[in-house]
Amino acid sequence: MNKADIAGKWALVTGASRGIGQQVSLGLADYGCNVVLHSREIAHTQALAAELAAKGVQVLQVAAELSDQSQVDAMLATVQDSVPGIDIVYNNAAVMTPYRNDWLNFPAEDFRTSFEVNVISLIRICLALIPGMQERAWGRIINVTSGVKNQPQMTAYATSKAAVDKFVADTAGSLKEAGVLMNLLDPGWLRTDLGGPHAPGSVESVLPGALVPALIDDGTTGQLFHAQDYAGKTI
Repeated sequence: MNKADIAGKWALVTGASRGIGQQVSLGLADYGCNVVLHSREIAHTQALAAELAAKGVQVLQVAAELSDQSQVDAMLATVQDSVPGIDIVYNNAAVMTPYRNDWLNFPAEDFRTSFEVNVISLIRICLALIPGMQERAWGRIINVTSGVKNQPQMTAYATSKAAVDKFVADTAGSLKEAGVLMNLLDPGWLRTDLGGPHAPGSVESVLPGALVPALIDDGTTGQLFHAQDYAGKTI
């Protein structure tokens, strides 16, 4: 694999305070990439910010509740005013609505919550940051999806992820000529807040696979990467 040099570039990682977002942030810093850490509250990324700074990279902490579009707007304004430009985006943050055994009677609010955070905010973050990537003729957008299927009890969450898949499928091809690659990442079923304590994989196993779509330099776009395909391997 020919790897892009991301040293000195800036990445935005949403949902960076723990789990997959935390692992991705650490992995990016190991490649010399500066990181913008998003969480609901600045305090949630304080320890991680110090750990990344100790690796010699620059770090910016931002906070926003992604179900509130005014907070998304404020976060994006802070990011764009504070760093030269975002080169890599990991849209990792997501909400999991309750597991509904009575899935024929899903409350409409489950869908509103799922789509507000998992789809609308994700897409708006992409649309805000794509123009800068196009101007610099380089960018990597990684939208985290899910392998959940055949579980109607999780319909609200699963359909929101399907919408993300469709957004990438329809958008990625239009960005490639400008040097912007947009791909999907399935981290696998991991022991995170979303995955639960009985998931088969440790959160650490998301690396190095989660970094592959940020490091690819062969024009691959609009594809689904499975982080677990690279578990235990070196890239």
